[in-house]
Amino acid sequence: MKRWIPFIKADPVVAVVRLQGAIGMGARGAISDRSLAPLLEKAFRKGKPAAVALEINSPGGSPVQSSLIGARIRRLADETKVPVFAFVEDVAASGGYWLAASADEIWADDSSILGSIGVISSSFGAHVFLQRQGIERRVHTAGKSKSMMDPFKPETEEDVARLNRLLGQLHENFITLVKTRRKGKLAENPDLFTGEIWVGRHAVEQGLADGIGHLIPRMKDRFGDKVKFRRYEQRKPLFPRIGMSVAQAAISEIEERAEFARYGL
Repeated sequence: MKRWIPFIKADPVVAVVRLQGAIGMGARGAISDRSLAPLLEKAFRKGKPAAVALEINSPGGSPVQSSLIGARIRRLADETKVPVFAFVEDVAASGGYWLAASADEIWADDSSILGSIGVISSSFGAHVFLQRQGIERRVHTAGKSKSMMDPFKPETEEDVARLNRLLGQLHENFITLVKTRRKGKLAENPDLFTGEIWVGRHAVEQGLADGIGHLIPRMKDRFGDKVKFRRYEQRKPLFPRIGMSVAQAAISEIEERAEFARYGL
């Protein structure tokens, strides 16, 4: 005699991927497409999640890594037909906002910082110091543009113009991405793409976020009180495993802290 087993519907699962830190900057714990690839693949493909939630706390970083990660998230979302929700913690600025824009919806805290849709290049000039120390800088190139913006040589108008062209191209890529992903949601504000930042509800008013909300209550509202969470997060390797010295690790930490400090964090 066959025993009848009633169909039991499994509770919905939300895969949570944490995106913490500067993007493609430094060697310790940085967010990069390579480091996130296996986590994202598991998050979207393990079982059949009801959604993927991105916990974002990033001041930005490499535009290329931001683009690669965002494109991977969209590809996986399209292939698996799984919706993506971004939840901003302290900050999703510059490349951090690029990652948030890869989601179908963006949610933030009242005090979250969002925006900084722009591109920055920073360096230093040490040629005067070298002159005062009696040090001669010797540079030989094959190709007149190979030593562009050398910090040990005086800045030239030609180099600045070339750099501005490059930054402008990167900025246009960023603007296009945000306009595409947030189509129909953005406010008509001339400052939206100037690198300006907004906090909480003001970011919502600009269309940079869909509302104020936190991950667990928002996902319970969407998928029910029985929703389960499966978390994915990068593990920071120990120094010996990646060949870093204590000094290198300290410099990496300082770089990342400096990026967060730009937003008062």
